[in-house]
Amino acid sequence: MDNLDFRIIDLLKLNARTGYGDIGQVIGLSASAVKRRIDRLIADGIIRGFTVLLDTSLDGKITEAYVELFCRGTVAPAELKRILSGVPEVVDAGTVTGSADAIVHMRSRDIPSLELALERVRIAPNVDHTRSAIVLSNLIKR
Repeated sequence: MDNLDFRIIDLLKLNARTGYGDIGQVIGLSASAVKRRIDRLIADGIIRGFTVLLDTSLDGKITEAYVELFCRGTVAPAELKRILSGVPEVVDAGTVTGSADAIVHMRSRDIPSLELALERVRIAPNVDHTRSAIVLSNLIKR
């Protein structure tokens, strides 16, 4: 990858629907050269897909929480993924260093539905306990 590839990626991050010609005008390449570069970035697995960003205030899931997940003993990341994949309110999760085993980002309609989702996580055999922080306001969303 070179600087042009990084600039293409930066522009696509801002708007994945930006046309090849529009990208080319910004970075000084023809539309066909931009298309070839994007095709190569896709083929090389650097770009894995394109997505739609939704206004999360309109999907009805206005309650957000970040949840620290603490497990009993050693639990493989694949097992945590299996547990968390079954809870639709989980939008992001990752294993972490520190005292928690994972950090989980959850979104739900309201507090009662968040509580039900947390309970589905807590009853998993390997989960010892959770610690939650409810989001009051989003400051930065990228």
